[in-house]
Amino acid sequence: MAFNYQRIIIKIGSNVFTQENGLPDLERIEHLVGQIAAIKKQGKEVILVSSGAVASGRSLISISEKYDAIAARQLLASIGQVKLINTYSHLFERFDILCSQVLVTKEDFRDRMHYLNMKNCLELLLQHQVIPVVNENDVVSVTELMFTDNDELAGLIASMLNAQALIVLTNVDGIYNGDPKAPGSAVIEEVSGSVVDFATFVSSGRSQFGRGGMITKSTMSQKTAQLGIAVHIANGTRDNILTDVLENKVIHTRFVPNKIASGKKKWIAHSEKSATGIVQVNDGAKAALISNKATSLLPIGIIKVITDFKKGDIIKLIDEKNKSVGLGIAEYGADKARERIGVKNQKPLVHYDYLYLQG
Repeated sequence: MAFNYQRIIIKIGSNVFTQENGLPDLERIEHLVGQIAAIKKQGKEVILVSSGAVASGRSLISISEKYDAIAARQLLASIGQVKLINTYSHLFERFDILCSQVLVTKEDFRDRMHYLNMKNCLELLLQHQVIPVVNENDVVSVTELMFTDNDELAGLIASMLNAQALIVLTNVDGIYNGDPKAPGSAVIEEVSGSVVDFATFVSSGRSQFGRGGMITKSTMSQKTAQLGIAVHIANGTRDNILTDVLENKVIHTRFVPNKIASGKKKWIAHSEKSATGIVQVNDGAKAALISNKATSLLPIGIIKVITDFKKGDIIKLIDEKNKSVGLGIAEYGADKARERIGVKNQKPLVHYDYLYLQG
């Protein structure tokens, strides 16, 4: 049974883009571009999230050992980003397809206005039949502000654009139930429903060039699938991998999409790191929030305001045991919230529409 997705995010990892010598694998890239063009010609929308700026830079300049890793990365990424986008531009041109460059940083996702600007820009590109090529802006991203890796970025873009699917290309056939090199290990072909702790059986080794290991991929994939987007993790070094995944002809890992969440909830879901305030709720409020009924957080269910926040900030809700319950947008500031703790018939601190429950 083929998968009929209309809007697809395709993420090409550095371990697919790069050869063993650290330079770009141009034959592989050319093959993948041909496949993306074929998918596009079927009338589907494609957004490409591609690593490879550093590898592209490495093909143009050598840097002396005296520079630290961050400086080397910035230099190679800055030079390589031009080469990377030129490579894609030249390859897509053969199919009469225009591509564009979109460089983003983590900050762009933290602020609702930046987020909507970026979303509008990507939507506009798609309306004009352009393939956006998205990458992290490594030149200005310093370590603390970096995405975990481009997997995280691809998940954010998928939820921002309400894509039906995210295809993550790596250099193995999917997520294995043990060490991929060990005899008896097999690819987990389908993950659905409840949250799985992949750390128990996924080896945490990183790929040679990428920043993100399989555990990162698994966590991001589950989060994305919970927002109603199918995630496929497949081997980008195999020929015809993209068309084979869409036609369900190749062994890979698929995360089955869960319930559909609203656009605002999708933004909140990915904003955990930027939550400013923390509010502790009692067990009664927690039970009401996680029940199947649409429930807002009322002041009567609050035990205490742990850290301050302003109206409109994203706040984290924790239970009596300090475990995370969810995230939401504050309808008013911390001072008002403190005044209303335990008081009946008050306006909700977090309205149900702006509440994202974890777990």
